[in-house]
Amino acid sequence: MSCIPIIIPAYEPDERMIALFEGLAERAMGPVVLVDDGSGEAYADLFVRAQQIMGDAGTLLVHEVNRGKGAALKTAFSHVLETWPEAIGVVTADSDGQHVPDCIERVRAALTAYKDSLVMGVRTFDGDDVPWKSRMGNKITSHVLLALTGLSISDTQTGLRGIPRDLLEKCLDLPGDRFEFETQMLTAAQGTTPIIEVPIATVYDSKENHQTHFNTVKDSWRIYRTLLRQPLAYALSSITSCATDLAAFAVLCRLLENMDGYVAISTVIARLMSATLNYTLNSRVVFRSKRKDTVSIPRYVGLAVVIMAASATFTTLGTLALPMVPEVAVKAVVDCLLFIVSYLVQRQFVF
Repeated sequence: MSCIPIIIPAYEPDERMIALFEGLAERAMGPVVLVDDGSGEAYADLFVRAQQIMGDAGTLLVHEVNRGKGAALKTAFSHVLETWPEAIGVVTADSDGQHVPDCIERVRAALTAYKDSLVMGVRTFDGDDVPWKSRMGNKITSHVLLALTGLSISDTQTGLRGIPRDLLEKCLDLPGDRFEFETQMLTAAQGTTPIIEVPIATVYDSKENHQTHFNTVKDSWRIYRTLLRQPLAYALSSITSCATDLAAFAVLCRLLENMDGYVAISTVIARLMSATLNYTLNSRVVFRSKRKDTVSIPRYVGLAVVIMAASATFTTLGTLALPMVPEVAVKAVVDCLLFIVSYLVQRQFVF
């Protein structure tokens, strides 16, 4: 099998980590990079035991203070890229017993077969021993991810992943040092790295009291803040472009007021300026498009024409159907709905 190191970040682990390392050693699954993310002296013996179990196949990296799972993964990614230039990627697994050696091997085999893909080891969450918070949290996050990014992933927070080398290099520059880093990885893969799912066992030691360092409030907020980055950036791009359109129109009207048809001329020039700005921001900042401008620009222009026609059509129909409602209110509702449609079409089709 190709060189695919196994990375295990750990913070204040327990005997479940030792059981995992014993299983990996029995199957001669290495090399393994273990990261002690600032667990402290009280846990030093566990890390020494894990390293002794793996022998020469194990490497221990240490953070002096706790920096978060994302930071631990980045430290290991950097180590792998420097130490194993022949590695086609890595497999990441958690130290809390949720990922058994057989499942780790299944994900590693999938990465070997699909060297350029991000392999997600996904759980079903349908067992009686699955904590309700984990089941509900996963379902909600999966739906939010799909709605905001278009990515359909059944287990967004799985720590068992096969990550190809090209994505490893991108991950080193991603923001986020805690659990939100794994969500950043998904959005970084979008559009450039195929994502495939491999079913794995759903393992929890206790339905009522599974031990985890995931903070439901803080870490969930970090994850959702990551997911909201793109739509919020899109909204800010639209607001900026609208302000540019109005400002340019005002300036041009003053400069061209002695010309015939200066209002129409100012409108066209201002709209071209704001549209160019909006396209650039959406392509480069919001969606980080990999498509060539020769493909994206015609689609962007076509979408703009369709949205403008739809706004005129539905606003007209709305005012006819609801004569008691002010035209401005009807247009505001129509344009808000078209704003969402435009975002979805730009994300999936234009960029």
